[in-house]
Order: sequence, then C-alpha cells, then structure tokens
Amino acid sequence: MKILVTGCAGFIGFHLCQKLLEQGYQILGIDNINSYYDEKLKNDRLKELCKFKKFKFQKVDISHANQTQSLGNKETFDSIIHLAAQAGVRYSISNPSSYIDSNLVGFGNILELARRLKISHTIFASSSSVYGLNKKQPFDVSDYTDYPISLYAATKKSNELQAFSYSHLYDLPITGLRFFTVYGPWGRPDMAYFKFTKAILKGEKIDVYNHGKMERDFTYIDDVTESIEKLITLPPEKINNEQTNSNAKFKIYNVGNNRPEKLEKLIECIEKECQKKAKKNLMEMQSGDVLVTYADVEDLKEAVGFSPNTSLEIGIKNFVSWYRSYYKL
Repeated sequence: MKILVTGCAGFIGFHLCQKLLEQGYQILGIDNINSYYDEKLKNDRLKELCKFKKFKFQKVDISHANQTQSLGNKETFDSIIHLAAQAGVRYSISNPSSYIDSNLVGFGNILELARRLKISHTIFASSSSVYGLNKKQPFDVSDYTDYPISLYAATKKSNELQAFSYSHLYDLPITGLRFFTVYGPWGRPDMAYFKFTKAILKGEKIDVYNHGKMERDFTYIDDVTESIEKLITLPPEKINNEQTNSNAKFKIYNVGNNRPEKLEKLIECIEKECQKKAKKNLMEMQSGDVLVTYADVEDLKEAVGFSPNTSLEIGIKNFVSWYRSYYKL
C-alpha cells in the first residue's frame, strides 16, 4: 500500500512512518517544518526516515491549497493519515491564527485532496481535548463535545464535523482518532514530561500546575502507532444508529491507556530514571487545562483486538534513555 502521511516530521507522524516502513508500506511524507519547536529535532527525525528506500519527503504547507492539491497530480494513494496540525493547548490561547490556518484551513485542503483522489480510507488526528470539562469518567466517544475550553480543542472538534460532512456528501470512509496525552522517545519539547526531564537533569525548577492535582491518561507512542496501523485496513461502514439517517462512512475512536495517572506519579517516574529529585514551582491552574483525562477504549479494542497498555514506568524509562542519548547527557 502507498500512504500519504501528513506531519511526518512530527512526533506521532515520525513514529508511524517508521513503523509502516518497517512493514513494507510505501510512504510519501509531508511537513512544513515550522518553528513551533526545535527544527533540528524535526530534521533529525526526517534523517531517520530517509534511511528507508520506500520513503519520500516533500516540504508542504497544508494551509496552502495549491501545495496540497499538487500532491495528487502525479500519483495517488491508498490511504491518507493526517497528523499535521498546530499542536499545544496553551499556545492556542496566544496564537489563535496559526490554529485556524493549519487545523481548519489545512484540514479542509486535505479533505478536498481525499475527495478528488477518491481515497479509500482517510484517518485523522483529533484529541481528547474535545471533551473539555466533562464530568463523566471515563470519556466515551458518544459523550458531549460541544464545550471546548481552548481554541485548540475547538479546532479538533471542528475537524470532526468537517470530516463527517465530507464523508456524508462524497461517500468517503473517514476515521477520527482522539489521542490522549501521547508521550515517548523523540517526543515534543513543549510537553510536560519533556520539560520536566530537561529541568530535573539540569537541576532547575519545574512548573507544576494546579499544585500537581491533575491526572492524565498517558499513552505511549508505540501503542498509538499500533492502533493506527491496525485501523488502516478497516475503513468504517455506514453509520447505523438511532441518532441519524446519514449514510456517512465515519467513525471516531479514543486512543488512550484507559488508566489516568496522577501528575505526581509522572514526576516520580522521571525522578527515578534521572536519579535526581525535582525542584517544584507549585502554580495555579492554567487556562485551557482540564483536571482529568480518561479514555474509554472499548470500541477500539472491539474493532482491532488491541488497546494501549504500556505502563507509565516503562514508557518514561524509554523516554529518559532516549533523551540522555540524543542530548548526550
């Protein structure tokens, strides 16, 4: 199979491309290599992918329709896996326009490419942030997602609505994946576990929001890529429920570890692997943050016979080992 992977130089995109290439897939990876975080890290990921003969890379900004549509001029694809997006809840508060350009306009361009090429299965990244401040735990895909508390969450909810409309109107099989706090080697420097590791090893203070009274459904990167890989050949059937008469071939899955962990435990795991105690700067809750994320993954387990299960201890051990090796510490 030949697959277009957007955001291939990003954290999840890099790992997914690597996994699929190891299994013999042909991959065209695209990315705009923006400066949201360290461009060297993104380019180093690309260097790893370029070791594979079946990998091709094009620098493309998906917010530009002409660049995106040109991808289908010379070749087509069996599937599109759309992982490119402007990430980060807090950054969306101060930089809303970049989220509108990449996450809304950019995704619209990808959907238009899928329509024109009649792609047999499009998979896109949504986020657990769409659940907002829902009180019910764990989060189920049937829960309300109409009250996003950050612009990032609002763009991801919008992506789900865009995708449903395209599926309904153009008979496109589309699957959305709500990721829950993905972490692991080659991760994003703006994520808490990455920043904590960096600060602890340097003997600097870490900012601990809401005095550490938060829980996250930390999901290890290998579990995420395993879930995606298993879904590629399972395009959704037509919706069949009491809520709609639509014939859309559309499905949403949670991709999470189904086990929220306290922020204090994350810090303890990092301290253990770094063999140093953290110096904590206890702070109030940040705008856009939620207290708990917790994924119900029964639908995913039923569909593919797999659900994320890597323990936080093993995942953080692998991350800190990579971090020390990459930064030569």
